[in-house]
Amino acid sequence: MHRLKSLCLVLLFCPALCQAALDSLENACLLRVRDGLPFFFKKILSGQPVHVGYLGGSITEASQGWRDQSLNWLQKTYPQAKFTGINAGIGGTGSELGVFRVQSQVLDRKPDLVFVEFAVNDNGKNTEQIYKAMEGIVRKTWQQNPQTDICFVYTLTADMAVFFQNGKLPASALAMEQIAEHYGIPSVCLGLKVADLAKEGKLIFKGKQQDYPDKIVFSADNVHPYSETGHLLYTQALSEALEKVASYKSKIKTHVLPVPYRSDNWQQARMIPVSELSKQGQWKELTPQTDTVANLLKNRFSGLLKSTQPGDYLEVKMKGQICGLYDVMGPGCGQYSVEIDGEEKQSVSRFDGYSTYYRANFFVIPVTPEGVHTIRFKVSSERPDKEAILKTRNQITDDPARYDNDDCYAGKLLVVGELLR
Repeated sequence: MHRLKSLCLVLLFCPALCQAALDSLENACLLRVRDGLPFFFKKILSGQPVHVGYLGGSITEASQGWRDQSLNWLQKTYPQAKFTGINAGIGGTGSELGVFRVQSQVLDRKPDLVFVEFAVNDNGKNTEQIYKAMEGIVRKTWQQNPQTDICFVYTLTADMAVFFQNGKLPASALAMEQIAEHYGIPSVCLGLKVADLAKEGKLIFKGKQQDYPDKIVFSADNVHPYSETGHLLYTQALSEALEKVASYKSKIKTHVLPVPYRSDNWQQARMIPVSELSKQGQWKELTPQTDTVANLLKNRFSGLLKSTQPGDYLEVKMKGQICGLYDVMGPGCGQYSVEIDGEEKQSVSRFDGYSTYYRANFFVIPVTPEGVHTIRFKVSSERPDKEAILKTRNQITDDPARYDNDDCYAGKLLVVGELLR
């Protein structure tokens, strides 16, 4: 009944959205307004300071991209309010890590609105996993403050454009739409106009602008937009959608958490400093002031633990469903052996075809929800075949000494459940 009333209001205030609102969720449209962004616009109109969170991947992280551009648009459109942006974009990561990051990197800064952008980095991921993570983000947000508005936004790659061109959503965005529908969250297809322009022959997804003077060149790599073209199109789509949402007068008092869409969602996701863990062996504490890798990743970790000795381990006692590490991959990294209750369950390499440089990464391991478990992240004596791995991406080992070490780093513990001391 509540959704029906909301739909009627949408059709009253935004007649152009009639067909989109009535269509199946799999159909792509610029905006599904649902319950709107009532508290966000109420605060804007009151002239109070407004904090806008941006949780996403590299497309969100990009300087002078849609994040900066949309914040500038908001400030120019609503000069009576002072807008502050919260940049929680991290390249190469999706909702699976986002649900762990959202508390410390967004919610602790008390946002009035949180944009969530993970359709590209979740593309190809398991649908069930997307449900759990995206629902966890929503429930964590409203558990902390039921007057924080949320908006899902869907960007695209060249490979994903064909879905939009056929009027459909790619699988990642469709999974997110199901969560958005369940919770009444607005969603915006930022990539819809991009796909339409490409279909019309007016836009090229990959290239240099000087090579196509009569076209819009979206990006250099089919994924990461140029600020002045692809990101600008995203911003224009978002501003058009926000203007429509602003005209929708919601009567909602607070965002009420309904029965979960998935009972095993990741609302209990937590990110804990590894300094709090029990450790065995020769782990070294690294800071940006004392270590080059820690300094390179100081925008991700305030400090790191590092071990080079096989058999050293970090130990966790917990009750829950997921345990893992937010850590480092790079040329001098080795691999972990993960033990659960004394039994080796999985080897996790911290080296891949991109490991010509150091970068933050993560991994998680499923745990049987019933009972208390002891998990050990143990430095493995097995060495990744780095030369063979690099060859899979035609990378050349031009300085073999850089790859000699098999170090294991750890920055944060990732847990869905209860950590036991």
